[in-house]
Amino acid sequence: MRIIGEIQHPTLKITIFKMGERTSVKFENERYEQTYKLGMDERWARLETIQQWVDADFLEKVLQTFQQMHQAQMSAISRLFTSESENIFEEII
Repeated sequence: MRIIGEIQHPTLKITIFKMGERTSVKFENERYEQTYKLGMDERWARLETIQQWVDADFLEKVLQTFQQMHQAQMSAISRLFTSESENIFEEII
């Protein structure tokens, strides 16, 4: 797998990869990542096409997905540690 390009963004690292005929785009923030595999279609062979695909509407959806990922993680952590914290102290009679 090799990096064929990057797309500049103020809060995300966006990297475009090529492996054989397959192209993928990875979006990263400080805690999470999303990867979109674009397949082996020759339409994805040009870097300019991929840069156009990553438009403002798509980026908004990517950011929303990051928010959903964070909420899911925080919810799971809250469930885990809330149930454990109830059993920290023994009952005193």
